[in-house]
Amino acid sequence: MKEFFQKVRDSFRKGIEFIKDTRKELNNVSWPPRHELTGTTVVVIVAVFFFGFFLYVVDVVVNSGMNLLFRRFGQ
Repeated sequence: MKEFFQKVRDSFRKGIEFIKDTRKELNNVSWPPRHELTGTTVVVIVAVFFFGFFLYVVDVVVNSGMNLLFRRFGQ
């Protein structure tokens, strides 16, 4: 039973050390300014919508082409 509590204490200490190390590392990160972050976020959102629409169009075209081939040669 004593070993169990020792393992729990060790795990708790390791967790606390991990959090301390993480906070220390986050202080070393160079965070982008707000306007740069907003700009890149807008670019990502626009790119996601563009590629989503593009893939939708490609899917419709390929689906139509496959349906045409199956109707023409499937009989």
